[in-house]
Amino acid sequence: MVSLRGAGLRFGARSLWDGLDLDISPGEFVAVLGPNGSGKTSLLRVLLGLQPLTAGTVRTYGGAVRTGDNRIGYVPQQKTLDRGLTLRGRDLVGLGLSGHHWGLTLSAAKRRERTDRVREALDAVGAADYADAPVGRLSGGEQQRLRVAQALVSDPGLLLCDEPLLSLDLASQRKVAELIDARRHLADTAVLFVTHEINPILPMVDTVLYIVDGRFRIGPPSEVMTSRVLSELYRTEVDVLRVRDRIVVVGTGDSIDVLGRAGQEHHPQEQFPEPS
Repeated sequence: MVSLRGAGLRFGARSLWDGLDLDISPGEFVAVLGPNGSGKTSLLRVLLGLQPLTAGTVRTYGGAVRTGDNRIGYVPQQKTLDRGLTLRGRDLVGLGLSGHHWGLTLSAAKRRERTDRVREALDAVGAADYADAPVGRLSGGEQQRLRVAQALVSDPGLLLCDEPLLSLDLASQRKVAELIDARRHLADTAVLFVTHEINPILPMVDTVLYIVDGRFRIGPPSEVMTSRVLSELYRTEVDVLRVRDRIVVVGTGDSIDVLGRAGQEHHPQEQFPEPS
């Protein structure tokens, strides 16, 4: 589903990562971890065709990446929508099918097909009860369910998730993570999941890509999430503690404690200047 070879991304004199080789197979769940500014969101932008690499190659579905590929679903960070927004839940989900064809007239058969697919996506995420409610009046968890449905409505084989659990309460985190995991098991969908907090998805993860200051490690959680590996990445002493079924990373600076305190810290979205 995804193949990166010798991939590098640079903004001016700053290299986010270089020499990245990564393969993602159908049904595989890959978590992308690391501090702010390490290039996690930029990796998603590369796969969405929004950001070119500065070195190496990237392929999705065996071919060149392209923008607007409906075989790729995208779940953005959770951001509360304005309470005055009157767009209905089903309309938000429908944008996953027709967002880039806004204003085009569909035939009766196409309209029926679109209606059926939106209904199926809403049912799949348990959002049918508020499909006709204004999205601005829904809770953060309900809005994020709709975003998952929007990403799934085109039946993608690859699902890219950018901090989809951010700012959600623990119950909503669990529900959204379970929805994404259920999809990959049901349809053999590959998942690339950017997050600061691995604990809500730890039982689901097959592979971890951990990026720090241009350095990275790839492997199963049991091999990457260790004191030795993270100390090497951060180039300072880092302790990885396992408490019951949770992982806590304790470092010596704020930029290291990205997984500490049970993931209760808020981390803003990475922002990078566009290349000239």
